[in-house]
Amino acid sequence: MEKDGCTLLSLRQGITDNNLHVKAIIQDILVFRGSLAELENLNEAGRAKLSALRKYISQLDNWASDEGDPKISKEVELHRDQLSRTLQAFRKANISTRLEIEKIDKEELLSNPQTEMRHRNTAKHSRSSLVSQQDSVTEKMLAISRHLSETTQKSADTLETLVASSANVEGTRDELQATAGTISQSGKLLQKYGRRECTDKILLFFAFAFFIACVLYIVQRRLF
Repeated sequence: MEKDGCTLLSLRQGITDNNLHVKAIIQDILVFRGSLAELENLNEAGRAKLSALRKYISQLDNWASDEGDPKISKEVELHRDQLSRTLQAFRKANISTRLEIEKIDKEELLSNPQTEMRHRNTAKHSRSSLVSQQDSVTEKMLAISRHLSETTQKSADTLETLVASSANVEGTRDELQATAGTISQSGKLLQKYGRRECTDKILLFFAFAFFIACVLYIVQRRLF
């Protein structure tokens, strides 16, 4: 039992630690305004902590099944609900931050041509200089456009992954609820059969007592 207690304590501690780490990463994502590559690093760290959290919850579920402890099973259900909400918060934080970063990139895209135009007004008005500056602006716009396209695709891929993970969690929760309903119904049937068994024993006792009384009556009549 001491070993089981240590295992249960370590599982609960692992769930708590990873849950706190995920929430901290979500807060970091919400306030992050750096590059999308750095944001992806935060996403990888968040996904790793979510995976570890899901693993600890699964181990706790196995522990509850092996021990047959309904309190731990209820605790597992609460952890699964919390994981589902955390996944949604993680997804929303990613979408919100990516949109904000893309907005900043677009503003920079719009401000760069204006900056180039101001430079052209103060520079020499030679035709070769204007063409060179226009080419530079065009290249920058094309580069930023490609960058925005890549980030949009990454955002779509990340969103699909999060939606799939959320669907898996919801499916598992529905299966657990169905299993819990079946177990509850089985418990009621067992209680009903138990009451019937008790009633049958009482009836059998009275029948046996009646039989003994009949035997004693017959013996008494023959002897006396």
